[in-house]
Amino acid sequence: MSENKITTDILEGLIAKLMFLDHTDKDAVVEIGVGLEEVFDALAASPDKVTGLLGLILESVQALHADSSDDPDNVIKSVADGLASIRGWLTGEAVDGKGLSLEQAAIALNALCGGDVAAQEADAPVAQEPEPEPEAEAPEESPAEAAPVELSSILPDDTDEEILKEFVIECMDHMANAESALLDLEANPDDVEVVNTIFRAFHTIKGTSGFLGLEQIQAVAHLGENLLDRARDGELKITGGYADLALRSCDALKFMIEGLSGAKPGDEIDSPDDLTDLLAVLKDPAASGVTEDSDTEPMRVGEILVGKGQADLDDVEQAAETQGSQPIGKTLVEQGGAKATDVAKALRTQRAQGAVKKAAESTIRVGTDRLDSLINMVGELVIGHSMVSQDPVVIDGQHDRLTRNVAHAEKIIRQLQDLAMSLRMVPLKPTFQKMARLVRDLGRKAGKSVQYVTDGEETEIDRNMVEALNDPLVHMIRNAVDHGVEAADKRAAEGKNPTGTVKLRASHSAGNVVIELTDDGKGLDRDKILAKAIEKGLVTADKTLSDSEIFSFIFQPGFSTADKITDVSGRGVGMDVVKRGIESLRGRIEIASTIGKGSTFTIRLPLTMAITDAMQLRVGTQMFLLPTVSIERSFRPEADVLSTVSGRGELIMHRGDLLPIFRLHELFSIPGAVTEPTEGLLIIVENEGKRFALMADEILGQQQCVVKSLGEYMGHIPGVAGGTILGDGRVGLILDASGLMQFAIERTTEIAA
Repeated sequence: MSENKITTDILEGLIAKLMFLDHTDKDAVVEIGVGLEEVFDALAASPDKVTGLLGLILESVQALHADSSDDPDNVIKSVADGLASIRGWLTGEAVDGKGLSLEQAAIALNALCGGDVAAQEADAPVAQEPEPEPEAEAPEESPAEAAPVELSSILPDDTDEEILKEFVIECMDHMANAESALLDLEANPDDVEVVNTIFRAFHTIKGTSGFLGLEQIQAVAHLGENLLDRARDGELKITGGYADLALRSCDALKFMIEGLSGAKPGDEIDSPDDLTDLLAVLKDPAASGVTEDSDTEPMRVGEILVGKGQADLDDVEQAAETQGSQPIGKTLVEQGGAKATDVAKALRTQRAQGAVKKAAESTIRVGTDRLDSLINMVGELVIGHSMVSQDPVVIDGQHDRLTRNVAHAEKIIRQLQDLAMSLRMVPLKPTFQKMARLVRDLGRKAGKSVQYVTDGEETEIDRNMVEALNDPLVHMIRNAVDHGVEAADKRAAEGKNPTGTVKLRASHSAGNVVIELTDDGKGLDRDKILAKAIEKGLVTADKTLSDSEIFSFIFQPGFSTADKITDVSGRGVGMDVVKRGIESLRGRIEIASTIGKGSTFTIRLPLTMAITDAMQLRVGTQMFLLPTVSIERSFRPEADVLSTVSGRGELIMHRGDLLPIFRLHELFSIPGAVTEPTEGLLIIVENEGKRFALMADEILGQQQCVVKSLGEYMGHIPGVAGGTILGDGRVGLILDASGLMQFAIERTTEIAA
């Protein structure tokens, strides 16, 4: 895809968002501002009339965020018109009768902003508009230039901590790129593309920090950007004193940005002690004696070169003895002890390290492919250790030292495994936030008033599962807004709040992540669903079904009770996607609904799909693994607690409750297994509030198992979640309590019939 096509797509997305923008939604305004920064970076080399209009658009959106616009609705419309003009210029499409030229869009925005910037950047006057006067130029003003106003060091109270965290990560990347480029300029000061790289980093930080109200960071970035803009125009070169000043700006920005890590709204952010002096020098470098030739000799250049392996310690010591009055770096180059480019980079590195005390780095970015490889290798390590620990030499207990060492290794591997798994856990908050925009847009499209409420956003889940969870949630929310929540007038007539509520909640429960989607709409019509199921031949009219069984019909492909089809839902192709998506994550979905009051869809997912704790069961010659989170207790039963009931099969009286008994050897047709419950073991399994007894020959012990897919050849086996490699190299099947119970009930019904 071409760069122009990508930029056009971004513009179209921003225009679409502006159509539904509520200027009081600060998160949405910030999101648009970040998108505009991407467009500005992509079009930085465009004609002045394009970049000038983009600058006005950025200022207008910034005014929306600061609530300083007198007519926000008109500003939003003018910003959208301006972006449409830029899109037309980019694609070469002619402006239609309703559109605006770049110049017209700039003048419209300029009138709303109350400035004269647009007029001076338009290439040609628009009909019936006055010719711009040269003295009307009004250069962009930053907080630093608005002296004597003191720059705030307080993190605004309305700051979104999640956006702030992303801001810190993104800006540290920009700073790393800018610093590297500045060091490269020392060897090649005429490389314009390198200057552009540094300029884009400062420009992006300036714009984003402005949206977040970080005045000190915005001031340094803005004045640094002005310096780099002069370099782009050929007025100066970023060498000598100017390079020092640029690096000093980088260090100040990094210090302040790193100080934002962990900061809370209302906190005071640390700033460099020499910030005031730095701003003064950046504002007028020449008045402060900064030139392209001014330079100072660092004291530890040799140490940096030796540390990087770019010079030998003996050569550095010899250069120190013979350098006389000239810099040691120059002496090293003359004596052949180091390359000139390495010395230049060492000079930059020394200044970058010495200008401002660096804050401790709290986060780094790691590629997801590396992270997944680490998880897989840890899984293989667990399997390898399991093979060692179950080796007969270890098990016979005759080698005490070996047994202790294996047990110690197991403890370390378990800690490593827990740590590795935690690296892949991410909060659900970003996913929940995406749904907020979906609810808002769907509500407007359907003409309904819907509020979106979230709870438990910080609940963590495996990153790979978050990505797969997005589509099921989208389908469920579409149905909740389109079919669940009624129109405002109908709700009012029924005595309900005219504004409907869609609530998304997440929590941890018994080793699972539970996600609940609740709406206070009209609820599911049990009779209507049953009638539709009978009509489609899914069930006979004489069969008695529970509410949950009837509600589960909506997951059938093509099943819909909607009176009319909309462009959002109603075709019966959404909920079957939901069920398949949840089951692919080894999860399950349940429905509870009350007519006239609303519905609750509950999704239960494992924390991770990679590793699980399980009990190893033997049935005949076959091995199974049952996750420990599903096990309540195990015991060998007495004959007097066993009974058989017609139509219900075998039962056991356990603590006052009659529980069904499911024999694993019968479910999976395994020969040679124990057939008498009094000679085997019963494991009480709890699932979805229901309990049953699972019969096995014996329990061999607890172990952590790495979950492996059975592959397309094996396909889906009822009651089985996957497989794992056992200590002896054999494959063991991992049982799924929910699927196993359903499978067992179906088999029992077939046998009874």
